[in-house]
Amino acid sequence: MQLPVVYQKAKEQVFTIWKTLQPLLTVHVGLASSAKAIIILEQCGKNKGYQEMDACGFHPEGGCCMLDGPEKIESTINMKTLWKNISVEGTDVIFSRDAGRYICDYTYYTSLYYGNGRAAFIHVPPLSKSVTADFLGKALQTIILEMLKQCGEERE
Repeated sequence: MQLPVVYQKAKEQVFTIWKTLQPLLTVHVGLASSAKAIIILEQCGKNKGYQEMDACGFHPEGGCCMLDGPEKIESTINMKTLWKNISVEGTDVIFSRDAGRYICDYTYYTSLYYGNGRAAFIHVPPLSKSVTADFLGKALQTIILEMLKQCGEERE
């Protein structure tokens, strides 16, 4: 599902995903336009600091995702372990604790909030000659399969 670059609409769609589909895990993928050939595994979402305007010229009230939410929420997926355990030929994979205080981080925090931490966020580079859709699809498949292994370990 493609989410809009609009805070409120993204929040509503994330809520709908969790309420109607009730997934084991939700994996969000966002574009890191500054990254050339790097995949970034994000560990946590932050609640405050959203001052940049969205595609409709708005930002959240008080620059905040959830007025009653904690400052940050960690994913139940251990991204550092994931980062250490996977290898994607042709690109670097890095670990991050800051998804950037825009729609990506906002969406991630919202999903972590509604999903009790059972969400993941991956920043990917823009498509190019070296980063094709096929390449990116295979890389994401490798990463997500490793995430699902962690979910399996959690359930045992």
